Amino acid sequence: MSSSETGPLPSPITDANRRTMVLDSALATFARFGYRKTSMEEVARAAHISRPGLYFLFSSKESLFRAAVTQALERDIAAVEHVLADVDRPLPQRLVEAFDRWAGRYVGPLTRDVAVVVEDNPDLLGEIAESTPRRFEELITDAIAVESGQETAALVAQTMISTSIGLKLQATSREFYLERMKVAIELLVH
Repeated sequence: MSSSETGPLPSPITDANRRTMVLDSALATFARFGYRKTSMEEVARAAHISRPGLYFLFSSKESLFRAAVTQALERDIAAVEHVLADVDRPLPQRLVEAFDRWAGRYVGPLTRDVAVVVEDNPDLLGEIAESTPRRFEELITDAIAVESGQETAALVAQTMISTSIGLKLQATSREFYLERMKVAIELLVH
């Protein structure tokens, strides 16, 4: 029987895919248990690999956490760039979706845990903890500047970011966060 008769053959898991899956599992595990309570054993179990296999990929919990957060932040920034580049959509819609991609999906325990880990261990994440939020602010500022000019864009972007941070702290759900961000963006864009 040929493969065309049985359907396509499953694609082999590449090292890059395996690493991505492990990092996604690690991030979910850190979100569930918190940084301190997460063990390499828990991450290995969640990622469906052996503990020695996990240590082969990452030498320590710290390097695993750093890689998982870095992957998530880089993915988030890429999604924000894509959303904001769609100039055929109204600016308020693009901004709401950009904030959802950047912060909305982190409403809940992960946000609090990451904040505590960064505060307790400022060197844990390295440069990425500062460079990606800076890049996000630049992207939001540039999108706003197209319609309102560069002079006011930075202040409006910073206000939106401050609003987002405040809402994340009080939001009990992603829907609540997005509902309030829509109102704030409408007010700030006009």
